[in-house]
Amino acid sequence: MKIFKFGGASVKDATGVRNVAALLSQYQQEQVLVVISAMGKSTNLLEKIVNACVHKTGELNHYLQELRAYHYAIVDELNTSKASAMVNDIENLFLELECLVETPVNIEEYDFIYDQIVSFGEMISTKIVSHYLLNQGIKNQWIDSRNFIITDDRYRDARIQWNETEQIITKRLKPLAERNLVITQGFIGRGPVNESTTLGREGSDYSAAVFAYCLDATSVTIWKDVAGVMNADPKKMDNAELIQELGYSDAIELAYYGASVIHPKTIQPLMAKNIPLHVKSFLNPQDDGTTVSRLSHKLSVPCYIFKTDQVLVELKTKDFTFIVEQNLEQIFSLLAKYKVRCNIIQNSAISFSFVADNKENKLEKLLAELVTLGLETKTTEALELITIYNANNASIQYVGSIGNIILEQKNGNTIHYLINR
Repeated sequence: MKIFKFGGASVKDATGVRNVAALLSQYQQEQVLVVISAMGKSTNLLEKIVNACVHKTGELNHYLQELRAYHYAIVDELNTSKASAMVNDIENLFLELECLVETPVNIEEYDFIYDQIVSFGEMISTKIVSHYLLNQGIKNQWIDSRNFIITDDRYRDARIQWNETEQIITKRLKPLAERNLVITQGFIGRGPVNESTTLGREGSDYSAAVFAYCLDATSVTIWKDVAGVMNADPKKMDNAELIQELGYSDAIELAYYGASVIHPKTIQPLMAKNIPLHVKSFLNPQDDGTTVSRLSHKLSVPCYIFKTDQVLVELKTKDFTFIVEQNLEQIFSLLAKYKVRCNIIQNSAISFSFVADNKENKLEKLLAELVTLGLETKTTEALELITIYNANNASIQYVGSIGNIILEQKNGNTIHYLINR
């Protein structure tokens, strides 16, 4: 069995949906499960709906209409002769979403309501694709991945409950997937009280890996709008080059440092069962792309990773006493409590600094509680983190004009530069 994953860029418009159908038509005699993300940038729009809902900004109806218009424009352009079932399913989802956002919520429920609302992107997307495939004569079975991906209640970054997930996929999904092409959602799961959960931003890759692990798949293919895994973002570096072969360990490192092509959690389930991962272009499916597998040789080129919207948090004791083990224990406990992941950490005798993604509703609460520990806080926002992995003799100058370097850190063969352009 093969697992295919199509990201938002591959289904961002009617042309993309037709392209997915054309590609899947070549695999009708094989066992394939297809994981599909929300269309285009609709997750960003759903996040605006979350903020409007929680903060009561008055823009809620505008964003809902924009989301509806975007998806119905794709449906209209697909121009299928039997679209009534598609429209009915989509309209039911929009009605459900509109009822949900009318429920009063407060800022303390942000992560929970985020998962309930944002999950609609994947549901709408997969309904459109599934119905279009049926209208084109490509038989398929649409399933709700929330019936199979079981998680805890860590909203916006839910953790897979592996035993329960594997049992239910093996018992209920495997027989179905062996008979039919299956269309399902990435990124979303089901929590302890049947509520929607999400696996972290860009988590559809991880969903594909979970299905692959539980179904003992022969391979996973992530179809993207790039040629494969590059050693840098081509939009940032003109001389970026394709990496044709990549070992699991290097892939994990690249994902950990923020390479956007592969979700950080994706590799581990695949490595556990030695399932190869292919990253290929849906624009040029005949090209080889990148294969991630158990390689003996190391990566031969330096890789440049860019993360924007970073914030530097500097902590100091008010009386200039040492930052000791007790302080560090309290700091890391709060980082875990508010689910803030540090991309860089540095400390001295009287200070502790970290760099993190500037996430909604995370840092403000964290900083407020850090002050109660007797720590002075200073934040610097709108920064960019450049990581050179497998640096060798690579130079930061290769990335062009970098602006002011605020912080520099070297760990083995990896170099980090925090900059203010």
